[in-house]
Amino acid sequence: MTKSHELLNALAKAVYVGGGIHSATELAFMLSESCNPAFRKFLGDCIKKGLLRRVVKGCYESVITSPEPDTAIYKIIKKLRSGVLNYISLETQLSHTGDISQVLIYRVTIVTKGRSGCFDTPYGVVEFTHTKKPVEQIAPNLYFDPNIKMYRAHKEQAIADLKHCQRNLHMLESQI
Repeated sequence: MTKSHELLNALAKAVYVGGGIHSATELAFMLSESCNPAFRKFLGDCIKKGLLRRVVKGCYESVITSPEPDTAIYKIIKKLRSGVLNYISLETQLSHTGDISQVLIYRVTIVTKGRSGCFDTPYGVVEFTHTKKPVEQIAPNLYFDPNIKMYRAHKEQAIADLKHCQRNLHMLESQI
């Protein structure tokens, strides 16, 4: 079996246990390889052959066994900022709860203890906004959404985040 076929086999198995979006390091681990420049070149060759798709720098998906489109962007978010607190807030959360009439399509706004940044993915744009607030202050105002396996802000926290980031408050004027 070729290395490409081994990779596709490993990716197919990973889908059954909730996989779908993988870092280069995880793909190397699946094949018992080192994540060195040669392995990264192999991943580039797999992309050229149409076996893999780069969803964002350092994250890949199989074109044959791609993740569920409804939850793929949340898997990407977790890969981009793993190891730090991330939660859905700002306009995305307020749209989700119906507190603003605008519906964000193909954009997810995240508050993070990690770095700010914007990432364009095939599933939409991910916008991270850094917060300096301590986790102890934020945590009581969050809840876990089992459908996407991420935290979301309660309405009050999302509005506080919107104000703190000095974002457009006009959509909320009647509720503030």
